[in-house]
Amino acid sequence: MTDAGSKNHMPLHSNSPSAAQLVAAVADTLMQHGWMLATAESCTGGLIAGYCTDLAGSSQWFERGFVTYSNEAKHDMLGVDNAILTKHGAVSEPTAQAMALGALRHSRAQVSIAVTGVAGPTGGSKDKPVGTVWFAWGVPSDTGPTLGAETAWVKTERMQFSGDRAAVRQATIAHALQTLLQLLKAST
Repeated sequence: MTDAGSKNHMPLHSNSPSAAQLVAAVADTLMQHGWMLATAESCTGGLIAGYCTDLAGSSQWFERGFVTYSNEAKHDMLGVDNAILTKHGAVSEPTAQAMALGALRHSRAQVSIAVTGVAGPTGGSKDKPVGTVWFAWGVPSDTGPTLGAETAWVKTERMQFSGDRAAVRQATIAHALQTLLQLLKAST
């Protein structure tokens, strides 16, 4: 049991579940299916994986996390095509989708979360201001014997968060976990 000062007990948004509550619900749903989760993170730098592995027993449902902050890491670790990165940039829908599929291809997981964005305070542009985050979730679209990247359905979404770097990252974590939970519940 964690103490009351643990980061998992701090709400990510007012009037929303804490990270610990979201992770516990995600864990329960993944275990019901016998599925594993992999994360591919850029702007959150591994924080989603950290929240997941704060839960005791997470090895039953959390397979691995990729922290791919640089374009080279996205390419080397997840197989994101350099042409995608050159044409669309790291903070884009095609990159997020490729990260989610790459996390499935380079792991034994059946479910993935990918996030790439501009947490700030610098790095923003007119087209991609600070607070811009692209998400992708890879979930099984088939319950056959070969679950993974080849049979995954990928949902992508762009969000614009406000606040400082910490606020953008916390909002990203909350949205990633809340949406994953919704997608998993919809697949049951």
